Amino acid sequence: MTLHPVYRITVFVPPAQLEALKRGILAVDDLAAGGYAHGMWESAPGREQFCVLPGTASAVGGAGERVSAPTVRLEFCIPRDVPGDRERLQRLLDDGIAAHHPWNSPAVFVDAVAFAAP
Repeated sequence: MTLHPVYRITVFVPPAQLEALKRGILAVDDLAAGGYAHGMWESAPGREQFCVLPGTASAVGGAGERVSAPTVRLEFCIPRDVPGDRERLQRLLDDGIAAHHPWNSPAVFVDAVAFAAP
C-alpha cells in the first residue's frame, strides 16, 4: 500500500439535514480521487452539545440554553499537495458546507493526513 496525502474534512450535521448537505457538497465538487468519485463516510447518529452565548443568533436554542441534539459525523477527503488543492478545499468549505449547513457555525475540522491505497 502507498500513502497518499489528503485533506480529511469532517463535519457534524443533524440527521435530518444530512442528505441536503451531501447534495450541496457534491454540487460543488465530485470528490474525485483515486479512480472513484462521491466518496463519503458517515457515522451513526451521536449527540452534540453546546450552550448558546448571549448575542448569538443560534439556529437551535436561545441565549443561556444548553442544547443537546443528535448529530451525524460526515467525512470525505480530497488530494493534498497537488496544484489547486487549497482553492478546492476552500470552495468545499465555503460553497459546499457553509452554504448548505443549517447551523450558522457548523463544526468542521480539516486534517492533513495520508490515505493508504494500493
